[in-house]
Amino acid sequence: MITDLYTVLSEELLRWTISRCGDSALAEELVQEAFVRALKNQDLLSGMKPEQKRAWMYRTVKNLHVDYFRRASYQAAVENQAETQTPDDCADVDLLLVLEMLPDEEKMLFVMRYLQGYSSEELGRWFGKPAGTIRAKLSSARKHMRQILSEQGRNVPERKE
Repeated sequence: MITDLYTVLSEELLRWTISRCGDSALAEELVQEAFVRALKNQDLLSGMKPEQKRAWMYRTVKNLHVDYFRRASYQAAVENQAETQTPDDCADVDLLLVLEMLPDEEKMLFVMRYLQGYSSEELGRWFGKPAGTIRAKLSSARKHMRQILSEQGRNVPERKE
């Protein structure tokens, strides 16, 4: 079944993925990973119609691309912060330590919004979510950060939006 799926969809998925990310090597890696996931989910796929399998594969590749982008953006921000840090940057060290305690999605959105300067609208378009949802997740991230700092005995004022 996976062999048939590969024969039918591999080239199509590869062209689509290259058009999304502009990097043929990355696209090949993402499509390959999608087929690995298809192998792991054969039971699920075997009960689907051909058009459902096709949709599942496209969604899987899209999700893999979004995950790759999230990891790369977060990693770049962390590396950039580490390169520019001086010994007197205690507040920056505290921020990085608190960020590491946040759930992955909140951490990534916080870094992209507040450290890299992307707007809620831009983030919403990239992650396929309404800007209001992004702002709610950012609010949750700030709340978690205040809670973490409070547990460490630090008093952090509420931020007014």
